[in-house]
Amino acid sequence: MNRRTVILSSVCALALGGTARAQPTEGPTPPNTTPSYPATPPGKAEGYTRDEIVSSVSDFMGVTAEAAGGLVEKLFANNGRPTAYIAGEEGSGAIVLGGRYGRGLLYMKGREPMQVYWQGPSVGWDFGGNASRVFTLVYDMDDPAAIFQRFPGVEGSAYLVGGLGVNYQKAGGITLAPIRAGVGVRLGANVGYLAYSRRRNVLPF
Repeated sequence: MNRRTVILSSVCALALGGTARAQPTEGPTPPNTTPSYPATPPGKAEGYTRDEIVSSVSDFMGVTAEAAGGLVEKLFANNGRPTAYIAGEEGSGAIVLGGRYGRGLLYMKGREPMQVYWQGPSVGWDFGGNASRVFTLVYDMDDPAAIFQRFPGVEGSAYLVGGLGVNYQKAGGITLAPIRAGVGVRLGANVGYLAYSRRRNVLPF
């Protein structure tokens, strides 16, 4: 083999090697970053402890911790931890037919307080009027917007403990337990519902 042949062979080998290296190779297919399933829904709202509720009820309603604790203990035994509460005030009046109006702030852990209003009609052996503070425990609610609906009263649920009265209202899987001070017989003397809204309504319906 002469020198020219060796040189030509070397040049051809280099050219073929460069071409082989220049050819792209297919790698693994990149993973699909778009999920093919719905986003994970938010977790359950964190509940309030008994001590947190007793302290809040006592401070807001102006009653002793012992009085608040007796009622809260009963509510916790029946329903567990509330996921929210509403602290507000309301006025009501009736001559057989009546109405109730209120407003307050809805509190949930990890969220800003939200203004809410409520109103509703009542009918029963009920005369006169009163104004009171109301502390409403909210159970099984994870989204604060779910409060904006109509809540009928639960028949036979009214009772008094330590000077505080409470009765249950239920709708859409959510239970409300409004606590009122000094309501006396008015707590169980009328039947109706409360509708919660983002703004005040003149008519209680």
